Amino acid sequence: MDPSISEGEKSPKTASLSASGQKDVEAGDDQLHRGLRSYHLQFIAIGGTIGTGLFLGSGEALATAGPVGCLIAFIFVGSIVFSIMSSLGEMATFIPVAGSFTVYASRFVDRSLGFAMGWIYWFSWSVTFALELVAAGLIIQYWDASLNIGIFIAIFWVIFTALNFLPIRWFGVFEMWFASIKVVTIIGFIIFAICIDAGVGQNGYLGFHAWSNPGPFAEYITTGDSGKFVGFWSVLVTAGFSYQGAELVGIGAGETHDPAKNVPKAIRWTFWGIVSLFVATIFFVGLLVPSDTPDLSIGTTDASASPLVIAANLAGVPVLPHIINAVLLTAVLSAANSNVYSGSRILVGLATEHNAPAFLTRTNKHGTPYFAVAVTSAIGLLAFLNESDNGGDVFNWLLNITAIAGFITWSCISICHLRFMKALKARGISRSDLPYTAPLQPYLTWFGLFFCVLILLTNGFTVFIEWSTSDFFAAYISLILFVVLFVGHKLVFRTKPVKIADVDIDRDRVKH
Repeated sequence: MDPSISEGEKSPKTASLSASGQKDVEAGDDQLHRGLRSYHLQFIAIGGTIGTGLFLGSGEALATAGPVGCLIAFIFVGSIVFSIMSSLGEMATFIPVAGSFTVYASRFVDRSLGFAMGWIYWFSWSVTFALELVAAGLIIQYWDASLNIGIFIAIFWVIFTALNFLPIRWFGVFEMWFASIKVVTIIGFIIFAICIDAGVGQNGYLGFHAWSNPGPFAEYITTGDSGKFVGFWSVLVTAGFSYQGAELVGIGAGETHDPAKNVPKAIRWTFWGIVSLFVATIFFVGLLVPSDTPDLSIGTTDASASPLVIAANLAGVPVLPHIINAVLLTAVLSAANSNVYSGSRILVGLATEHNAPAFLTRTNKHGTPYFAVAVTSAIGLLAFLNESDNGGDVFNWLLNITAIAGFITWSCISICHLRFMKALKARGISRSDLPYTAPLQPYLTWFGLFFCVLILLTNGFTVFIEWSTSDFFAAYISLILFVVLFVGHKLVFRTKPVKIADVDIDRDRVKH
């Protein structure tokens, strides 16, 4: 815990006043407290990003695209993440507010865009909180299948709801330790993988044998080069899902001490940390586990499906599955902790821009938005749907709605940044005067926007190869819902796009 940050440290009063002199609730002098340091932001983002997607989902990705196809997919999506993080960094350091990009969408582009984007993103994280609670119960069942997951859903729901009511600096410390376990595990696996690949395991020296047999690329759905491309593109989508959460570093900007200094540092370290850990893990998994290994595609949710465990079993290290299962448990619990935090701050941002009820902005003496935390946490109770006979089907559909919310968010962040740069130019403000300057602009932002939209439109392309109505809606229901929210809000409130001259870049602006 950082003693240099007092529990009551708050946003500067001068930065919390709009041009009309009205108080801005997301960073006001009696609202959220700036109790986070750079390293807290990094670990909140890492906690929300590194989870079951990497520890479990990477196995199926390896089987679908092969070791080289999977590695290229994760590197390429990493470049998209770099674009998004750079765009977000430039805006979040200049205007550090809770709700971050949902606030930017309302102020820079269109209030309807902020409404649709914010609610989709909030629903994504709140339902994901329920998913992580279910996953925690299933992981514990690895040790004792007779246990009812409802017990653990209830226990963990209470624990993480309570943690999110704590002062923000305490929350940051808890999340830092949770996320540290995952980082140490990945580093430990990399060292383990180097040893096994060099010949320590029961199979002797491996080298790049798995890249030649069964081969660098795997065929998916169809055969030949087209099958290899289909496999690669499918994993491109999976890689995007795995990286989602990196943008959480922007959500905490409104509660960060000295944001002009700490947010840029957090953005840089978060990007390089997450991408290097992901790429290194995928690289070494591809060396140790042949892509045609049957266990990669069994579809279970405990340690038996993890490529890290499969690699250990192939090397003859039987004790590792229990260790990995314990790490998986901390991974989903850490993600659950971040889910409630990010969801509640998105609600604060929505309420600030009048896209949600105003009472959600209320905070206690510690600066915790208790109504927003309570509403977000309540959605986690949907986890109990898995206890009923047909509830699992309902729960799966809710998850389908959230499936590509991250790509929608990333696309909107890019759009916001393009408008932000235009607004700066119209005001005669040089980007070189900003606390953080995104590189290769505007080309890097256009690059990220193009591929995010392309992945959004093609994420369910396999249903057009082998048609399935249910799979079509599972792939595109979130995009459809986003359009419905946007158009519906615009029809009801008759909103118009914000003119460049009217873009608000003064409220909550960092003074330096």
